[in-house]
Amino acid sequence: MATINAGAAQFDARAERKKPTMHRFSLPTAFVSLALSGLLSTSVLLAQAPASQPETNAVPAVAPAPATTPAVDWQKIHEEQVKNDWPWLGRFREADLVLAPPAVGEDRVVFMGDSITQGWHLDGSFPGKPYINRGISGQTTPQMVLRFRQDVIALKPKVVVILAGINDIAGNTGPMTLEQTEGNLASMAELAVANHIRVVLCSVTPAFDFPWHPGMTPAPKVLALNAWIKAFAAANGHVYVDYHSAMKDERDGLPATLSGDGVHPMPAGYAIMAPLVEAGIEKALKTQ
Repeated sequence: MATINAGAAQFDARAERKKPTMHRFSLPTAFVSLALSGLLSTSVLLAQAPASQPETNAVPAVAPAPATTPAVDWQKIHEEQVKNDWPWLGRFREADLVLAPPAVGEDRVVFMGDSITQGWHLDGSFPGKPYINRGISGQTTPQMVLRFRQDVIALKPKVVVILAGINDIAGNTGPMTLEQTEGNLASMAELAVANHIRVVLCSVTPAFDFPWHPGMTPAPKVLALNAWIKAFAAANGHVYVDYHSAMKDERDGLPATLSGDGVHPMPAGYAIMAPLVEAGIEKALKTQ
């Protein structure tokens, strides 16, 4: 569950004969550079090839080797990213800085979460709404706490929608107890309230198993975490949105009609989630 976000590198084939110059670049750009290295190699060969070849019956002594794309070590790339920027503050840093303050009367909402949030096309589900997606694939709640000020508070929304915890249960950043996850969710809610941001806490969506970490029996842990989230929301005046009850199958998992891998919703899944969270946002906006 990793993502890549970067601009494309430019390459001048005529510089091949010149002495190469080394440039420093940021880690996300390195991700793209590695992934595109094979394509760039092919482009260089095409750029250097003459427009036409002389006709000949001679057979070349050595056939040209086919262009190959080198394998990308995504695990190593991920480890480097985690080592250099564990909460991944760099993912949205520039986007946060250039985002204009909310207009007068704007009901800005920030969606904070992991890949389930990242994969949600908010402009399609909520056309014309000032909703901002700050989901990062693979993230756990301790990572979100560390970037909450930058990616939520600094954007000055009226409401934050928090959907998090499934990767804690999967152990994406190491073993975690439910109590630790609950503490991190409470911390994000408390930070929001201290900055006059209303809170919508969402249930964790169903999961019977993890394709990237099988055999962890997450379903009962999801139920227990959701029970805590619901009680915490009620005790602290937050809005609770229950995705789980509307999406679960008989195993308390996510059915194949709503997900391809049993964890991440497909459009049919988001179609169920959208009206539920929209109602939650409207309720939060009316809360004084």
